[in-house]
Amino acid sequence: MKIALVNKYLYPKGGADISNLHTALLLKRRGHEVVLMGMAPAQGAAREFPAYLVSEVDYNARLSLPQQLALAARLLYSLEARNKMLELIRKERPDIVHFNNIYHQLSPSVIDPPTAQGIPTVMTLRDYKVTCSIYSHFREGRICEECRGGRFYNTVRFRCTKGSLPKSLLSAVEMYFHRRILRTYEKVGVFISPSRFLKRKVTEMGFRGRIVHVPNFVDVDAFQPRYDWDARQIAYFGRLSPEKGLNTLLEAIKGLDLRLRVIGTGPMKEELERRAGAEGIDNVRFDGFLAGDELRRAVGACMFTVLASECYENNPRSVIESFALGKPVIGSRIGGIPELVAEGRGFCFRAGDARQLRERIQELAGDPDAMRAMGRNARQYVETHLDQDTFYGKLMDVYRACS
Repeated sequence: MKIALVNKYLYPKGGADISNLHTALLLKRRGHEVVLMGMAPAQGAAREFPAYLVSEVDYNARLSLPQQLALAARLLYSLEARNKMLELIRKERPDIVHFNNIYHQLSPSVIDPPTAQGIPTVMTLRDYKVTCSIYSHFREGRICEECRGGRFYNTVRFRCTKGSLPKSLLSAVEMYFHRRILRTYEKVGVFISPSRFLKRKVTEMGFRGRIVHVPNFVDVDAFQPRYDWDARQIAYFGRLSPEKGLNTLLEAIKGLDLRLRVIGTGPMKEELERRAGAEGIDNVRFDGFLAGDELRRAVGACMFTVLASECYENNPRSVIESFALGKPVIGSRIGGIPELVAEGRGFCFRAGDARQLRERIQELAGDPDAMRAMGRNARQYVETHLDQDTFYGKLMDVYRACS
């Protein structure tokens, strides 16, 4: 089978991009032909595949008015991306086109060519973009569902896109354009949701696509579990952004007799470092961006990891990779996190509740035997439910169902 995987970033920028590349490598190992499409440049593992690239764009750059208008048109409907998809289809003749994170840099324009030619299509929902113009249902530090039932004018009302009226207006127009006018998503054969929560939530919000639940996976053999630790230290790893509950985590960790390692980068990095310095939170260390073996060694040296998100997480890779390393997780009770952090693999706490998080950290850190037992349970869960074989079987079922 020849499969085209479409994702805007063809390097491991975030969880969606990592999952896309891991899927490509898995399909290749199982004997399928894989071709990629995304935005230049293709880096790392993406270089192993034929790739059809659209020009690179940075929506955060300082641009002239004509450049801004051109990018606005590209965001709504990219003719370049549509034509590149037509080229891919003409040259490669894929059996399946599998979309992942395509918004803005590619745009949903890439959906039209394969569906018009009768090529089966699948799309993995990596976030809530089909029901929320800013992907997350998270606004001004809290959950927001104002656009329920397709009321996307609320994007403008609340200036959801970076507090900007023009950008928010463009975001709202994009949603109405593809949901109401072109009905782009109705053309996709099957949607994959990595979490049961996301499937339920977008349906509640008014999305009517056919959705199948298939969780993310890891290559278990690439993660050597470790059921001990180097010191009394715990870790957060991921993007440093407001929805991740990092201020709640700093408040919870303040004054405890263990160290928090914050691994990652993002828009909150300097703010968090300033707060730690100003409040004398001297038991936190900011490690910056780590990846691959370096990240696995850092997490393996810790007792457990924490994910204090205050948004509707989908199926977070940080939890799955922690489990693969034999580490239990303390996670907020929100979104798809409780589906993973069930009893026996860690603890959940009320999102945003620093005092309860502090109690959970103290409880788990004070019981080494429980940490080891939960770590073993977590690793076994990944080996049984989130391994490559299980994922591949479910993915093939989806492909066959839409063929």
